[in-house]
Amino acid sequence: MDDAAPRLRNDTDFRWPEQGLQVIPDWIYTSEEILNRERERIFKGHVWNFVGLEAEIPKAGDFKRSHIGDIGVIVSRAEDGSIHVFENRCAHRGAEICRRHNGSNAEFVCPYHQWTYGLDGSLKAVPFRRGVGKKGGMPGDFKMEEHGLTRLSVTTHRGVIFASYASDMESIPEYLGAEVLKDFEATFDGRKLKILGYYRNLIPGNWKMYHENLKDPYHATLLHSYLVVFNLMVAGQKSTMTVDPTGRHGSMGSAKGDQVDETDTSQMRAYRSDMRLRDPRIVDFVKEFDSPWSVTMLTIWPNMIVQRELNTLGTRQIVPRGPNEFELNWTMFGYEGDDEAMTRHRLRQGNLMGPSGFLGLEDNEAIKFVQDGLRHSTPEHGTLALGGTEEGTTQHLITEAAIRSMYRHYRGVMEL
Repeated sequence: MDDAAPRLRNDTDFRWPEQGLQVIPDWIYTSEEILNRERERIFKGHVWNFVGLEAEIPKAGDFKRSHIGDIGVIVSRAEDGSIHVFENRCAHRGAEICRRHNGSNAEFVCPYHQWTYGLDGSLKAVPFRRGVGKKGGMPGDFKMEEHGLTRLSVTTHRGVIFASYASDMESIPEYLGAEVLKDFEATFDGRKLKILGYYRNLIPGNWKMYHENLKDPYHATLLHSYLVVFNLMVAGQKSTMTVDPTGRHGSMGSAKGDQVDETDTSQMRAYRSDMRLRDPRIVDFVKEFDSPWSVTMLTIWPNMIVQRELNTLGTRQIVPRGPNEFELNWTMFGYEGDDEAMTRHRLRQGNLMGPSGFLGLEDNEAIKFVQDGLRHSTPEHGTLALGGTEEGTTQHLITEAAIRSMYRHYRGVMEL
């Protein structure tokens, strides 16, 4: 074999390059072994995973299917109003007990052998438990209470539901940190939520890339024509990239300013001086939040995005589907007190987002291009040097400080 030929990295030798956080090794995006470790150490580890909104299950018996990493779970409201989250996996033979995305019922029945579970995930009935004619059945020492569904710790904050495999989790305010919590509570401000609709799409990229994308203000003025031309986020505007003390969460904020000066657009290939809106209402901003920002994008580790783009509001849930693709579940919402005009305004602005949104479409495609490049080349590493070695919160957009902060946390948890 030619010694000069490129060699593929041994998947079991996961050593971060000596340059440290200035680079990202390709194998964290393409390795099945890394994804398995992420499932155990991140999604099933000491984290709060976003699983849904209380407005999606308002009444006793209401439920929705959700995910923690790639693990299917059910979010259920019991008769007493309490919320429960448990694995969507029968304790008998492992079949999915729930196939509907959402609905309402009095119990969950496995379609295979009809084991029946309550709204809290406890086992209620086993057909032929005592056998037939004193023959067969379950052993005499079989205890119903020991064979319920795998249940998780649950908490809610301002109408948002989180679940964890850990039993010693801190509160959501402590988990997010003061600065990220402030932006979270600017959107979830105590008003009751009203669900407006859903999107769902599959993106051919690694799940961590979506966190990177929304911790990467650098690309915003280079990739997104819509942001630049209509002045929603432009280099030089009042902006921030807030990072919590652990490095895992972030909040990108920007304040809509005046029209872009064309003399400042020489490095912005996305800028188009000939672009005009037929309906300018789509970029109107109605001041309604206790926040200096007209745009905030929160990345809440490990699987939640909170979107506030002008007046369109939504959550996004990241679901890994192998190392090379992930599902994105979007929930768009307003508030119960919105009048018809505001609801129409939110729905109109909703066209900015979603799988084919004026902004979302470009991110999806860019992530695909990166994953294709990583998969079809010799494993090496990418450069993460914008802004030098700075980490944490910054007050400008031309930096990768927040991504470096995230990977410092990631490396510690993953022991890389």
